[in-house]
Amino acid sequence: MKKGLILGLGLMIGSLSFAQDIENKTWTFKGVTGLNASQTALVNWSAGGNNTVAINGFLNLSANYKKDKYFWNNNLSTEYGSTYTKSNGWVKSVDRLQLTTTFGYQIATKWYLATLADFKTQYDKGYNKPEDENYISKFMAPGYLNISVGFDYKPSSALSVYLSPINAKMTFVADKYLSDIGAFGVTKGDRFKIEAGALARGTYTKEIMENVTLITKLELFSAYNNHFGNIDVNWENIINMKVNKFLNANIHTNLVYDNDVREYDTAGNVVKGPRVQFKEMIGVGIAYNF
Repeated sequence: MKKGLILGLGLMIGSLSFAQDIENKTWTFKGVTGLNASQTALVNWSAGGNNTVAINGFLNLSANYKKDKYFWNNNLSTEYGSTYTKSNGWVKSVDRLQLTTTFGYQIATKWYLATLADFKTQYDKGYNKPEDENYISKFMAPGYLNISVGFDYKPSSALSVYLSPINAKMTFVADKYLSDIGAFGVTKGDRFKIEAGALARGTYTKEIMENVTLITKLELFSAYNNHFGNIDVNWENIINMKVNKFLNANIHTNLVYDNDVREYDTAGNVVKGPRVQFKEMIGVGIAYNF
């Protein structure tokens, strides 16, 4: 837990040290980093409750290339958050590491032939409940890698729709305990699974009013070799409200459905099947754009 928090804070501090606006004819570099925190203190509070401290650090970096008919977009998105209560100690609340790169060549007005690679994992162990002994995730368990070829439709700078009939989704479970129970859809004892399927991904970014920006990302995947038509969903929404140069507030929601994610007991038996997952966070803190 501490290792992940230190790494997340280190990324944020390091980015501040090298932050600068760099733009030339072909490359554009942008980023934002910040820290959200909250604290609750109770003294003789008749309604009850716990003293809590919550902290969440995040970093988003992009490096985009555009020249003639070619483009190459790269993005790093990472965050780590933890909450402290007297009864449970430090428990992670958010944990994400995502790297995405897309390369394309314009073949028609607003249409590009493109290839995409996307990698996702987390830093630290996760538990279903704070008091549980057995973890349900850790670094590279799972790890997901998508590699695909398709078409990218860009009708405006705000909207991008990527469609791929040729996508390889790779799932890594680099942990003996989790692989032995067959977590995340791998065969029991295996640490890797690959699925061929179709991928659709849409991204929309819009300033809906002054200093308020909406970012929505929707990803849909269906495997050809595993119940084609059963769609994995990942829908993320961010509303970012800039108070001033350094202060900001944001609302972040994430809805996920993955047919391979089930809940297991210690013997590796399925306790609950795939379910809709939902996460919502509201944060207020400091942020620095560069």
